[in-house]
Amino acid sequence: MKEIGRVIKFYNSFFFVKAGNEVIPCKLRGLLKRDKKIGSAVNVGDFVEISRLKDKSGVIEGVQLRRNILIRPPVANVDRVILTFAVDAPKLHPLLLNRFLVLAEKSELPEIIICVNKIDLAEDKNFLAEYEPLYKILRVSAMTGEGVDELKKILSEGVTVFAGPSGVGKSSLLNAIDKNLKLKVGKVSEKILRGKHTTRVSELIEFGGGFLVDTPGFSAVDLSEAGLDKKNLWHCFKEFAQFAESCKFLNGCSHSHEPDCGVKAAVERGEILRERYESYLTLLEEVTSEKF
Repeated sequence: MKEIGRVIKFYNSFFFVKAGNEVIPCKLRGLLKRDKKIGSAVNVGDFVEISRLKDKSGVIEGVQLRRNILIRPPVANVDRVILTFAVDAPKLHPLLLNRFLVLAEKSELPEIIICVNKIDLAEDKNFLAEYEPLYKILRVSAMTGEGVDELKKILSEGVTVFAGPSGVGKSSLLNAIDKNLKLKVGKVSEKILRGKHTTRVSELIEFGGGFLVDTPGFSAVDLSEAGLDKKNLWHCFKEFAQFAESCKFLNGCSHSHEPDCGVKAAVERGEILRERYESYLTLLEEVTSEKF
């Protein structure tokens, strides 16, 4: 009899599938093994059909349709990403922030949240207010506990990717939420600092009623690797869409040098944040040089 479970970890050639209250080590059915797309046949986060074996292990018979998939590491059916930065030490750079946002948009995740740690260091408690029309902003402090309860509530539902550059206090935040996460967070933080993404174990960590995605690799993705080029990059800047409809070259405008561009006009009118547009131009140059 087949059961439905969720892959929570891939390690040592086994997919660990949570079905009910059990975690079952599983191998792939031969048909899936012969799939030429074996690298994407089954991923952490997938809902799969399994059959039990006498030795209490299992076999993955099939994979259910995914809602989405994270670019790196490949994690399926993600509900949200929390992009974590710091007010200072290290100082938040608009280009890095927008690079993360572009990668999250390209992964087609249902919810994208910007989390600003070390808000106790900010002179302006509405730090990043200019991004609030576009994204939910959480302002937190691992040091003082400000905003931690709201973050904890969000992490307790669905599958959440917790990502951000090193040094912003991700591990401190997670430890402030639950000290029992210390060992796993320490492992992730260590790998981020060392830059060792190749030995990473993709894993969903149970937290409350949800899962936390243990991944240091999100920021390391090249834009071209993510499938971005000069034709589709602008779609990851969601505020461009309404203004792109008035571009003279509706189907071929790159929103960079063309005349009568609705996006450029919106920037001049202050309807598109200039630092967002400048980040777009920098990233456009990157994907153009990579692809052409």
